[in-house]
Amino acid sequence: MTHSPTPDRNPDPDRRLSFQEMWRELAPIGRDAGSRGYRRYAWSGADQDCREWFRGQAEARGLVYETDRNGNQWGWLGDPHGGDAVVIGSHLDSVPDGGAFDGPLGVVSSFAALDELRRRGAEFTRPVAVTNFGDEEGARFGLACVGSRLTAGQLGVAQAHALCDGDGVPLPRAMEAAGYDPDAIGPDPERLARIGAFVELHVEQGRALDLTGDPVGIASSIWPHGRWRFDFHGEANHAGTTRLADRRDPMLSYAQTVLAARREAELAGALATFGKIAVEPNGVNAIPSLVRGWLDSRAADQATLDTVVTAIEAAAHEHAEAAGIELRVVRESFTPVVEFAHALRDELGRILGGRLPVLGTGAGHDAGILSGSIPTAMLFVRNPTGVSHSPAEFAAEDDCVAGVLALADVLEGLACT
Repeated sequence: MTHSPTPDRNPDPDRRLSFQEMWRELAPIGRDAGSRGYRRYAWSGADQDCREWFRGQAEARGLVYETDRNGNQWGWLGDPHGGDAVVIGSHLDSVPDGGAFDGPLGVVSSFAALDELRRRGAEFTRPVAVTNFGDEEGARFGLACVGSRLTAGQLGVAQAHALCDGDGVPLPRAMEAAGYDPDAIGPDPERLARIGAFVELHVEQGRALDLTGDPVGIASSIWPHGRWRFDFHGEANHAGTTRLADRRDPMLSYAQTVLAARREAELAGALATFGKIAVEPNGVNAIPSLVRGWLDSRAADQATLDTVVTAIEAAAHEHAEAAGIELRVVRESFTPVVEFAHALRDELGRILGGRLPVLGTGAGHDAGILSGSIPTAMLFVRNPTGVSHSPAEFAAEDDCVAGVLALADVLEGLACT
């Protein structure tokens, strides 16, 4: 779906919200009054409100607005089919009770950077687009970066159609309910062929910049990471009448595996987290028949990650076998190490005066997914708390503005005369 408003290369400044105003306008959408965190899940009402916000921002700037076959949103300045485009943006969805900055900071900063360049009177020599990739967090359907994975051909159509949320709603039905065509999804090589560079600005998910005292940094790489599902099958029984010696309780094997994951991660200098669990029958007075836990593990290199996950699986099987528990382990997703395009990364450093620190990250991003198809790079904005995926996630307004100016400088260096 493409919408081409009347060309307006210099819209009335009153129609272009400043960073602060855009931030305040977006902030209430999907925010839970109790937790103060965000619940902007893919294809939900809050997600639709975010998408309407994005469309409004694009059209207020005279950009050509469209959604692609996978539901990703685009606002184009210049010819969308001109080729060698410079794309900036991120995502607007969230994890359960997530923070305000993860994703939205990159989208808001992209519109603000475009405004900054127009204020400077910059002349664009390459097409430019601001984008919002759909379902980046994977909070609803359990797989991260669905929009960019589909676009890059890293997620098959049949696999995508088989995804279901926790209520059993399949992805196609959720898309249809939101007004999108699930039969249209799939690889989009023609679109990717028109992109010469993608630069994603993101709040740092850690404290490296806070420790160096820098408001902005450049990404070097993304650690390899994946998600594994551990299904512990035991025997349901009465919690008040079943002797401890007679129990086949999968919760014990699961708990021992959680401790093993922490131990193995510490030994290897890696990360391993069981952050999601499902229990059946899930009764206070019932011994579970099934405990299903999801492992997220990341490391600086592939060999270390393999060592950690293999050790966790071995420990899980050992504890399960000792307790008479059946165990099944399924790898649900995996992303290998991502080295951002060195030439583009170096160009960002040159444009920004070579003064910014270069740092790796353990978090996945759309820029990482797309790096196998097009040149990608990332900028990070300081997070003094180091907290992410939580309402405590934070970036100071001055640092956010510094990120906008850095992104504007990058865009000017890549796409302007």
